[in-house]
Amino acid sequence: MRKIFFLLLICFAISCGRGGNDSGNKIITVSIAPFKYFVEEIAGNDFTVNIMVPAGADPHTYEPFPGQISKLRKSVAYISNGYLGFEMNWLDRFYETNRTMKKLSLADGINPIVSSSQHKGGHIEGADPHYWVSARCALIMASSVKELLNELNPSQKVKYEANYQALISKIQEVDRKARELFSDIPNRCFMIYHPNLAYVARDYGLEEIPVEFEGKEPSPSRMKELIDRARKENIKTIFVQREYDTKNAKAIAGEIGAEITLIDPLSENWQKSTTDIINALYKSLLENSK
Repeated sequence: MRKIFFLLLICFAISCGRGGNDSGNKIITVSIAPFKYFVEEIAGNDFTVNIMVPAGADPHTYEPFPGQISKLRKSVAYISNGYLGFEMNWLDRFYETNRTMKKLSLADGINPIVSSSQHKGGHIEGADPHYWVSARCALIMASSVKELLNELNPSQKVKYEANYQALISKIQEVDRKARELFSDIPNRCFMIYHPNLAYVARDYGLEEIPVEFEGKEPSPSRMKELIDRARKENIKTIFVQREYDTKNAKAIAGEIGAEITLIDPLSENWQKSTTDIINALYKSLLENSK
């Protein structure tokens, strides 16, 4: 059924693409909005960036629109996450749609967070895909994007290197801020609905307590465990990604007298959203420690 839908999508995309108005720039397609930030910080306006999962959509279950497929067909490169749910379903078909575009999986340079259930037959069957929120992972991502851009447009290597160094300085500032804020916090646990911040927790010595487990809403017994753990850790804040329903998080918050804090890790402005998340985490950990 998905194959039929994809064929219809391609046909519609072709018809939509005829006579379309493009800026004249070559197109790079990226899986999620934060990756656009890295392309534009290094390449400036040299490329038009096509985002597959727009703001407000769930990147684990998203299905593309014809306009996105039309731009994909014209793209010189595709930058994938490597572990997101929608890519597991669509990525091979994306590559079949445009066999000439270069491929970059940013996950290739990342040390992934993998549960025991994701190790099968000696290899990784998926992993936590939310690595981009960590500044330390972002340093690796920036290098990978720079190398891709150098391949696509070698005449601009000098410019890309200068822009890359400026970007590295911005990322290092975010990393420095996180290291300083989290260095001496006594209570290092935080609760979040969807486990978006595991790499932040790993890289800065925190503990993420997710409400959702393996993509499923918590059972009544799991809800009780979470409420008991929240009381034990004196948790005063539950984080929820902007794209997700807050119902279960609100139920826990109501039981323990906590507040809901929305975060936006899928923002196009990686630097601002990541800094906002770090500040919000620090504030919540301070409250937990009182």
